[in-house]
Amino acid sequence: MPFDIRSRPLAYARLAGAIYLVVIVAGALAEGIVMNTVTVPGDDAGTIRAILAHSSLWTWGLAANLVIPLIAVVQLWIEYMLLRPAGRGLALLFLLLNLASLAVEAVSKMFQLMVVPLASGGSGGALSEAMATFALTAHGVAFNIALIFFGAACLVSGTLIWRSGYLPRFIGVLMQIAGLCYLVASFAELLAPSFARMLSPAILLPVLVGETSFCLWLLIRGVNVRKWNERQDSIARG
Repeated sequence: MPFDIRSRPLAYARLAGAIYLVVIVAGALAEGIVMNTVTVPGDDAGTIRAILAHSSLWTWGLAANLVIPLIAVVQLWIEYMLLRPAGRGLALLFLLLNLASLAVEAVSKMFQLMVVPLASGGSGGALSEAMATFALTAHGVAFNIALIFFGAACLVSGTLIWRSGYLPRFIGVLMQIAGLCYLVASFAELLAPSFARMLSPAILLPVLVGETSFCLWLLIRGVNVRKWNERQDSIARG
């Protein structure tokens, strides 16, 4: 059957890894390079002016941000099918948390798309700048809420990987650590910004290690097909 992951789990695992790599690279471009280039710490007006001055770079960041939720849905479907043999209930929870994360992230990009039109709008002056700053702030808030859901999803996926037997346990541990770091960093950004500045960027290192390790393992090694089939057969038998 076409698109039946049960017949080709290794191929689908590698496809998930390839998509995951694109997501990581696009995220690094959009939230790393672009945002770091245009953000002026402690100066909202300066940030808006920098965005307008680097409009082409900002547009590339927007494009990357819009691609991420779209292709991540495909990655999520494959990961759900790969992890389901390790626990159907937890795999469903993983799916729901990720869907919530992607939905909120998509909304956050709507605010990001509004920044330049508002900043360069007809009203001009302080009002345009204030509206653009609001849109940028709203994007940051929504994006951190999305990362809270994603952090929880990482904790669940790490548990599934640990239990699976067809993926290495150390990857599961790394994903759980990444999930905890996402939760701490996002809650800090939302509720204790000064504390968040103390944590950043060091707290993002375990996130990079965990997600990159999982991504590359799927891309290069995939899954242990024999053990995956054994777990899949046990589900089929009930």
